[in-house]
Amino acid sequence: MKVDLLRKRGEVFMSEAARQADVAVIVVVNAAQTETVLFGENSVVSAMKPGAVIISCATISPSEAKSFAARTAKAGLLYLDGPISGGSKKANSGELTFMVSGSAEAFEAARPALNAMAGTVYELGDQAGIGSSFKIVNQLLAGVHIAAACEAITFAKSLDLDISRVFDVITKSAGNSWMFENRVPHVLEGDYTPHSAVSIFTKDLGIVSDIGRSQKFPLPITAAALQLFVMTEAAGMGRDDDSSVARLLAQIAGLQLPGMAEKA
Repeated sequence: MKVDLLRKRGEVFMSEAARQADVAVIVVVNAAQTETVLFGENSVVSAMKPGAVIISCATISPSEAKSFAARTAKAGLLYLDGPISGGSKKANSGELTFMVSGSAEAFEAARPALNAMAGTVYELGDQAGIGSSFKIVNQLLAGVHIAAACEAITFAKSLDLDISRVFDVITKSAGNSWMFENRVPHVLEGDYTPHSAVSIFTKDLGIVSDIGRSQKFPLPITAAALQLFVMTEAAGMGRDDDSSVARLLAQIAGLQLPGMAEKA
């Protein structure tokens, strides 16, 4: 019944779309979803013709990227480890940053598709896992900067400062960051519509922490930021915008930020 309804709406199985494709771009949230798309029921891998290219864009661990590459190769397909950065706005305008690794053959076949989606394509090596390693470093910084931005603007509120004025001053000062400039307006507007959800950074900083542990590399700042995202998700805001870390800190401190319900 559900399948019939979807077909009436013009929707098709992934495998049906993939059967005609030379390049499949997989943009999902995590490794589990990537696994389902590539190897699950009516999968992309089962349908694509030999020599076709898969570009996998989810933020996953380097070891998972290597595993997916090996499994797709057994099916006669090419694989690019191609995580992305830039968010929905850059996606809509075709200005994403791609951090890509894979074989020269895969790059050559996928280049027209990459150029159509990207503002910048970094070709980072010939092995899957390298692209994901670059993305993990990016996510470490992104998560830490979001947590720091939320802490800073909530701290400013605790000092009885006009936080809109704080935003104006900091964005013209050395303490500014791209994340402060991008996320703090969500706090000022009290709008926590999820452009990037809290749960994304619970996942991504979790991957960073797992890799650090396996490498015996200390990541104390990452660990602190991760706990803020975990606490925010535990407080019921996991699907809200990642700037909700500011709401969590405000609740702990007994402060009122825009969009927060008045206390009785």
